[in-house]
Amino acid sequence: MKVFKFGGASVKDAEGVRNLKKIIDISGETNLIVVVSAMGKMTNHLEGIVSSYLGKNDDLGSQIMEFREYHHNIMLKLFSNQSHPVYNEVRKFYAKLENFLETNRSQKHAYVYDQVVCYGELISTTIVSAFLQDEGLNNSWLDVRSCIVTDANFRDAKVDWEKTQQRITENVSVKGITITQGFLGSDLENNFSTTLGREGSDYTAAIFAYCLNADSVTIWKDVPGVLNADPRYFGNTRLLHNISYTEAIELAFYGASVIHPKTLQPLQRKEIPLFVKSFLNPENAGTCVGKGVALNPDTSCFILKRDQVLISLSSLDFSFMMEDNISDIFRWLHEFKMKVELIQNSAISFSVCVDNKFNRLDDLLARLKERFKVSCNDGVTLYTVRHAKPSEIDALMENKTVLLKQEIHDTVQIVIKE
Repeated sequence: MKVFKFGGASVKDAEGVRNLKKIIDISGETNLIVVVSAMGKMTNHLEGIVSSYLGKNDDLGSQIMEFREYHHNIMLKLFSNQSHPVYNEVRKFYAKLENFLETNRSQKHAYVYDQVVCYGELISTTIVSAFLQDEGLNNSWLDVRSCIVTDANFRDAKVDWEKTQQRITENVSVKGITITQGFLGSDLENNFSTTLGREGSDYTAAIFAYCLNADSVTIWKDVPGVLNADPRYFGNTRLLHNISYTEAIELAFYGASVIHPKTLQPLQRKEIPLFVKSFLNPENAGTCVGKGVALNPDTSCFILKRDQVLISLSSLDFSFMMEDNISDIFRWLHEFKMKVELIQNSAISFSVCVDNKFNRLDDLLARLKERFKVSCNDGVTLYTVRHAKPSEIDALMENKTVLLKQEIHDTVQIVIKE
């Protein structure tokens, strides 16, 4: 048994669905779990429907119609006969979505979000499953909500591993091809739809792999694999052919668009290899993430994060920055929802680089100024370099205003004022 995961970009149109079938054919695999995301940008579109619904906006009806037309146009190119059963199956999901919007009484955004956005994945997998069946690729469609059991923390639900293992063992065959949804689950108490948060579809693939003791997981993306830097910001990027779980988690921690740590953790526990490959060039090797494998090629990895904030603190009376001061600082960083990217402290000073993604910086600074002397640089850029050569760091800092530099083992972090 192997697990394939296809993201929204890979099934954004009819040609993408045909390419998915081609990839399965090329792989030669006959025992597969195929995890599929919502088509194209349909999750974003459904988020807009949620906002319009809760905001009682006039454009709700037209947004629902666009959602229907998007999928209808794809189906027309895949199933020319509109009496095909797939049209009726998809209409049932439209009816359930609209019934929820008509009968729901809750105004809790996270709950409504999960009950609405789930239809992106449910419809995409219905279309994919029917197309594969028509093309002679026998498969079973599985509602993932019957398998992945979570708590009721909507939009970022926590998996109940014991219940999930039990249900997957009972409901999923390790023989043949199963098509199911990424990103979704259901809470144990009420059986409401839940979603698994950031990178939820990749995580779904890892959950199935763990519970079924799969041989491997392959995530199909529109890039050749994991690169050593973002080509939007760095030239001469290199494909990483092999990378360890630990290295991938380190890169993700520092902000690289690699694989989310929560996806890697269950795979690491059972030493299941993860492949990141291109759905545009499926026969290429891509990247393999596995246990203890050496970084290949042995190269520096660069991560860039723009629009960060560097806050520097010192005590008002030149007393030491001790545990009581630092614990208060961290409590306030948590309270004002600052994502900490870098920390540096000395006897009488403390510097922290944060991501102000919830726009609570002014509130934080006001609180800090009650206890400390505060200086703040916003709009800074944070570079993190793994396995860097000294010459590369020198080149990175050349003709730039460096506000802070920190080196720990084989990781160098530099805060630069552009």
